[in-house]
Amino acid sequence: MDQPSLFAPSGPASAVANIDGGSRGNPGPGGYGVRILSEGAAPVDLKEALSACTNNVAEYRGLLAALRWAVAHGCKSLHIRSDSLLLVQQMKGVYKVKHPGLQPLFEEARGLSKQVGQVTFEHVRREFNKDADRLANEAMDEAASTPP
Repeated sequence: MDQPSLFAPSGPASAVANIDGGSRGNPGPGGYGVRILSEGAAPVDLKEALSACTNNVAEYRGLLAALRWAVAHGCKSLHIRSDSLLLVQQMKGVYKVKHPGLQPLFEEARGLSKQVGQVTFEHVRREFNKDADRLANEAMDEAASTPP
């Protein structure tokens, strides 16, 4: 029988993260929202207002937030659900990341995914991503109301 480490983060073995990001004006004030669900735990909501950015940058920032959470909490399996077909297909390796502004975000996401262990991606329709969409819109509202 293995004894759990007293120093390692104790967190869920697996979790599902619904992510969303957007900007008003594309580019414009942006934000992302993340809703993380794991067995036996209350939902975790993450959001952040972003300065002027594109929708795709905001989507990646949401992904990075979910992956950082998983690493920090010792999660070994993370299922990402996103309504961004571009992000999902890029992370699956189906589409190339050509835009120079997305390349460093993609590389960081790949590195964090390796730290998590198993990360899977699923494209979902917007109506199945309502919590993350709500959080992203709250963050965009905050970004739009913050003076530059």
